[in-house]
Amino acid sequence: MGAASLFLKPFVVRSALIQLIRQARLGSYPFRLSIGAVPRPSYGYVVYHAARLARRLGYDRISVIEFGVAGGRGLLNLEYHAREVEKLLPLSIDLYGFDTGAGLPRPADYRDLPYLWREGFFRMDAAALRAELGRAKLVLGDVADTAARFFREYDPAPIAAVIHDFDFYSSTAAALAMFDAEEKYFLPRVHCYFDDITGTETSLYNDYTGERLAIREFNRAHPHKKLSAAYHLLARKIVQPWYHQIFIYHDFLHRRYNDFVSEEDPQIPLR
Repeated sequence: MGAASLFLKPFVVRSALIQLIRQARLGSYPFRLSIGAVPRPSYGYVVYHAARLARRLGYDRISVIEFGVAGGRGLLNLEYHAREVEKLLPLSIDLYGFDTGAGLPRPADYRDLPYLWREGFFRMDAAALRAELGRAKLVLGDVADTAARFFREYDPAPIAAVIHDFDFYSSTAAALAMFDAEEKYFLPRVHCYFDDITGTETSLYNDYTGERLAIREFNRAHPHKKLSAAYHLLARKIVQPWYHQIFIYHDFLHRRYNDFVSEEDPQIPLR
């Protein structure tokens, strides 16, 4: 029995094997990432595959953004994944974390799910977090303001991946509005993770509130820019819960959208 076949065994066996491999850091980073044996595999997935796309397009520097930093564990985790990916691919990864710094604002209306979130949740100790961070830059303030001036103040490398963890409809909509900036600031396809779209019996997320509503309204307002589920993940034999939270942003009119990036040879011999 090959090693790969072990991961098709029942859930408990797979989970134990994955935990062992994660703790012992067995195998290469791409292998551990492929089976979820890394911290926050959803974060690693978007960083790694966004970087691979960037290299196929000839980019040597990209940006990755986290919207909703809170205590900062996610941003620190992004630094880990960025370091691992840079060991494998000849490119540099810049990281930016957007947050109010003061926790959640007051929910604007029902679309921000006030039955689930309260003002002040997820406060940040900015000084302590900055002392822990290596490369990531904090962008603090109301996202409606910081997003509007981000490109002017930072002139970032093209954005290749985005983590959306703002919880609210209103904040997520403001973050998605950044896709209206000049195309030079983005890859033609951007890997995205949305934290608050599956949930629990308490959150009961739906298409008419929260992050899901922000996605629907963005798609409706942009004929040539769309956020779509990552169907290739959902078609896998073993579907991890976070696969449902991965979306790909497509800019169909981006000047690099049609550039050939496939590594597959479609030629099939007769015999």
